[in-house]
Formats: sequence, C-alpha cells, structure tokens
Amino acid sequence: MPAHVPNAGWSRRDLLKRTGGLAALAALTAACGGNTGRPSSGGGGGSKPSLSQWYHQYGEAGTQQAAQKYAKAYTDANVTVQWTPGDYGTKLSSGLLSSKGPDVFESQLNIGMVKSNQVVALDDIIADVKDDFLPGDLATNTVDGKIYGIRMIIDPQVIYYRKSLLDKAGIKPPQTIDDLISAAKELTTNKVKGIFVGNDGGLALGSPALWAAGGDRLTKDHKPGFSGDGPVKMFGKLHELYASKSVLLGSPTDWTDPGAINQGLCAMQWIGMWAVPGMQKALGDDLGVIPFPALDASNKPAVYSGGWTQFVSAKSPNVDAAKKFVKWLWIDQAADQEDWSLSYGFHIPPRKSVAAKAAKLQSGVAADTVKLTQDYGHTDDPAWTPKMGTAFGDMLTNIIKKGADPAAEIANAEKTVNDELKRLFG
Repeated sequence: MPAHVPNAGWSRRDLLKRTGGLAALAALTAACGGNTGRPSSGGGGGSKPSLSQWYHQYGEAGTQQAAQKYAKAYTDANVTVQWTPGDYGTKLSSGLLSSKGPDVFESQLNIGMVKSNQVVALDDIIADVKDDFLPGDLATNTVDGKIYGIRMIIDPQVIYYRKSLLDKAGIKPPQTIDDLISAAKELTTNKVKGIFVGNDGGLALGSPALWAAGGDRLTKDHKPGFSGDGPVKMFGKLHELYASKSVLLGSPTDWTDPGAINQGLCAMQWIGMWAVPGMQKALGDDLGVIPFPALDASNKPAVYSGGWTQFVSAKSPNVDAAKKFVKWLWIDQAADQEDWSLSYGFHIPPRKSVAAKAAKLQSGVAADTVKLTQDYGHTDDPAWTPKMGTAFGDMLTNIIKKGADPAAEIANAEKTVNDELKRLFG
C-alpha cells in the first residue's frame, strides 16, 4: 500500500514520484454524480445512518475485501465501501464539493481542503490517544492547531541493500552521501548497477536529501527552507550520483516495485517498506536497510514517512456518525489496524501501541525500518501545495539530470514557493 511522495497525479504508483500534496480540491467545480456508494436511506438498516467510505484502488490482493470486512463489522451505521480505480484524485475532488460524495475518505491533507471547508476537525475523537501517535503523523494532519485526519498507515521510504554484495566488496553501509556515491561506484559491475533510485534518475530523493542536509521544504514560520549551503551541496551530490554511471536506468519496473533488486539488477534500491515481503521472499535474509545518508557528520540522515489518512467530509449529511465510525475503525480497532498494515504488504500501524505489539515488526529488516522511521522520519507539511511541488520537481530535474547550477535552480523554485505562501498566508 504505498503512500505518496506526492503531486504527480493519482495513480498510486505514480503518486510516489514527486513532492507536493493533494490537488487543489477547490479548483474543481464539477459535482459528483451517479453512484455515490452510499446506500439509500433506511435500506435494510432501519434507523441507522448510511455512510459511504471512499478508497483509491490498492494493488495488493485482499485489500478491498479487508475494507469491506471492516465496514460490515460496524454495527452503528450502514457503511458501504466505494473502491475507486483510476483517477481517484479527480473523483474525490468533485465528490468533496457535494453532499452526494463520501462521508469518510482517505487522502493526504492539503491546506486547501481546510480553507475550502471540505473536512471537519477530529480533535475530539483523537484527544485521548494523541500521545500514541508519532508527532509527525499529527503534524501532517494539523492546520492552525486543529487535527483534521487520523493516520491509517505509515509508509517509510528508505534504501534497502544486498548484504552479501556489500560484504563481498568490503563496503560498510553508507552513512554520508559521499559514502553512498562511493559505494554505488564500487558495487557497479558489467551486470549489476550500484543503486536504483527510479527510472527518472532519482527525483524521489529530493525531499529526503534536503532533510539530510539540514533543510526543509517549508520552515515552521512558513518560509522556503531549501536554500543555504547544505541543500546546494546536497543537490549537487544528487547530480554527482546520477552522473557516476552507477545508477540503474531503464529498469522494467520503477523504484516503487522491488523487481530491480530482486532480479539482481542493482545492489541497493530506494523503495518503500511495503516491498519488504516481496524482497524477503526473493532474497531471504540477504537484506539490510539504511536511511537516506546525511550530507556530513553535522547532519542527520532522513526517512520519508509517507502514509494515508482518514478524513470526514464536511459535506456529509451524517458528520457525527462518520466521526464515530472513524474513531471505531482507526482508533479503537487495534486488530484491524494491524491487519490493514501488515497482511497486504508491510507498513507501520500509526498507533505506537499497535506497532509495538505487531509480531511481524519485531525482528529483522522490518524492525530496523521501524526504528529508522522513529529516529529520522519526516512527514509532509499540509501547507506544501501542488504548485510548490511542481516547482521543486522541476528544480530537481534540472539539477540531477541536466547538471544545472543548484543555487540558481533553488532561487527559481523559491520564487514560486514564496508566491504560493503569499497567496495562502498573506
């Protein structure tokens, strides 16, 4: 169940290739028509409220049946699951403008959803368990001090590597970006490339690299956070990695799929924790994990901690009932939360207490990934808009693939980000 590295549209796999957030929902004005997925009032349920719960289409087998099973088990409302293949983002954008859309839905929070009054605050249902969520999972769903969503799954993105190949070459797991570049070169042979970071050359590394250089997309006081010597140097290192001829390009599958490392095409791969079961099946115990390496000893490594979140639509005719259902499923039902995170790929349950008891996360590379996420995880800022993400992605393309001057490209991207911030906050 990969989460987003946002802003490339709403194919679940493609969604992972950029940095940004949910499309500006208010920009779409078409109302959602036809089948809303919500059962007709009173249809077989007496006086129970009827709720429609929307999901995008997950690729993992069993996920749709699991979502339907959870909904059926809820006795205080008639909950119907709407499973949406294709362009979920556009359908959701339209649906949130209408009372015929979802009551409950999954997404990632964008400040536009709050400013357009499309979601309701959920502080009351999470109040008693706030401390059981990681700070980042609260922050990514908070605007102006109010919490608007309950995290459903955590999807860390890290570098997995073949232990045997590093051992054979006498290479220790990289701790800095220079270590990573050096290791990738040494591990490259006429049959195996040192690392795979995506067929686009590594655009998904932009935000983790920024964090590992001491920067951020936005500062806490809503200013661009990606200028300065550290980010300039780090983005230049991403180009150095790309130009080293040690990066796999043209893989049959992209970085969100473990095919490249499983088939022996690379020694290291940037990918999400969701792929761990498939990698373990192919590689057994020959699998290690590191975060994105730090720029140098004065900085910390980084893990992109993505995820999906459950929201309640402000247009729902049954807001209170929808909130009650969200609390029941994503706060109270620990067994279902563990099932959702770990029976269909590997993910981290957002409730710390649930993750701590999950047997599949207690050992090996899964336990290591959990620890790295706790220590070095970064989540999305809801004030980071799609337009900012596009500018950031264009900056990365020019630097990584074209060798453009990082300082100049950063300055160009900052102009767009500042214009967006001015629009949002004045």
